[in-house]
Amino acid sequence: MKLDEIITEIKACKSENPLRFRLKRLMESFTDRLFLTLFDCETPVNSQIETLENEFEEILLLCGWEAKPPCRDLWRIYMAELPEILRMLKLDAAAIAECDPASNSRREIYLAYPGFYATAIYRLAHPFYRYGLPLLPRLMTEYAHRQTGVDINPGAQIGTSFFIDHATGVVIGETAIIKNNVKIYQGVTLGALYVAKELQKTKRHPTIEDNVTIYANATILGGKTVIGANSTIGGNAWVTESVAPNSKVYHKPEIHIKTEGNGL
Repeated sequence: MKLDEIITEIKACKSENPLRFRLKRLMESFTDRLFLTLFDCETPVNSQIETLENEFEEILLLCGWEAKPPCRDLWRIYMAELPEILRMLKLDAAAIAECDPASNSRREIYLAYPGFYATAIYRLAHPFYRYGLPLLPRLMTEYAHRQTGVDINPGAQIGTSFFIDHATGVVIGETAIIKNNVKIYQGVTLGALYVAKELQKTKRHPTIEDNVTIYANATILGGKTVIGANSTIGGNAWVTESVAPNSKVYHKPEIHIKTEGNGL
């Protein structure tokens, strides 16, 4: 193909699905600024709140927001939720400090724990999901996903004192419900039993009741699957049916070790 033909084809492809990637960059800047405004002692709150409001309006306009209420009114609704979000994040940090013997201080948790950061961005994005905003909350949680390896859909419902230990590889689906004092380890998946587009408006992901611990690489699937309170799900378990409260579920592997002279 000649150069002008290639350019024409590229332009045709772009026109079929017009994307503004500055929206993604602006959303990442907004997420960073919001996190620093809430937690960094050197970031002034008053001036940054004003900047965040302006960025929020620009983001919504880029997303094509045309519904009511107006952008500025919606921002003030969101602002009213921030104190409760901060309270919940304090409980999350306290749960980490209490449960993880490797944690040395709350400062370390806020600065260095990827599970806490992913949870924080999820909690900050979740109200936007409830407001029915297009794209914005998903861009926030995907930004955290890229940095931490934790994929929390902003539609999930997560209670208080939530702790993701080690973090990497965790997947929490859109309709998952996680209640209070739940602890999960790396590689855990709370997913759908199967994927079909017609299930978009149904509950596809499991419910985790209070005081449940889920160990590394466990997979729990299905919208009707409920893990009862005070239960423990062992590492590598594959769960597709509900579990009664106070249960222990574990995968029992057979391990064979071959050494010289044992005949194996």
